[in-house]
Amino acid sequence: MIERIKDDFVKSYRLQQSLEALEQVKGDISKEAYKRLRALLRYRLYGEEFERSKIDEKIALAFSMGSDSTASLLILKWAGFDVVPLMVKLPQMRDVVLFRAQSYGAVFVEIPNYIEVISDQIQKRAPICGKCHSMIMDAVKNYARENGIKIVASGDLLSFGSISIYKDGDLIRLNLPAFLAIDKREAIKILGRKYAVGFGCSLWKGAIKNAPILKRFGIQRVLRELRAGAIDKEIAKTLIRDILKN
Repeated sequence: MIERIKDDFVKSYRLQQSLEALEQVKGDISKEAYKRLRALLRYRLYGEEFERSKIDEKIALAFSMGSDSTASLLILKWAGFDVVPLMVKLPQMRDVVLFRAQSYGAVFVEIPNYIEVISDQIQKRAPICGKCHSMIMDAVKNYARENGIKIVASGDLLSFGSISIYKDGDLIRLNLPAFLAIDKREAIKILGRKYAVGFGCSLWKGAIKNAPILKRFGIQRVLRELRAGAIDKEIAKTLIRDILKN
């Protein structure tokens, strides 16, 4: 499912930082969850095998059917966690995406004022991706609180080291790919199928027609991921070409 890191200083260093970050939240999660997350890191670092039987620890995962969140779902289930994949139903999502999400056991939640907030962002010609993400994570955290789930996970590739797992109020945030130093190329490989790399959703592509400046923000985001090593040059080129053609 995931491979051991070999001869990669940066990823090894990030995994060591993840081990330190995990120790900081040790007292805020169950012993089973702590041991299993630590075992995942050591498996990634040293190839140490570990028990992967199911444990009684639910994790609420922000699920979009993208490569990063889908890889996160597969890894967590493989590691024995009881994962609740939460998909926020957004107006730009196609029915086929919602249908496919059901095959992964997705639980659907909604953001009542989503379109009003995003429309206001578009009117201001302000970036919408960050705002959209924060609203989605708020909805996932609310679900977790209402259902007594302590750990909230995402498919974030960038929040590595000390912010790959941390206390977020009464919850624990786990940015799983970053926690395991997994990049986009590895995430796609975990899916075990072809995956079309592209930038932005249909709402974003509609927004840039009225505010072309949003393309600049999109390219800046791609370059940030490239500098961080979350994507490689080939994927970066593909994403930038996709941004510019719209």
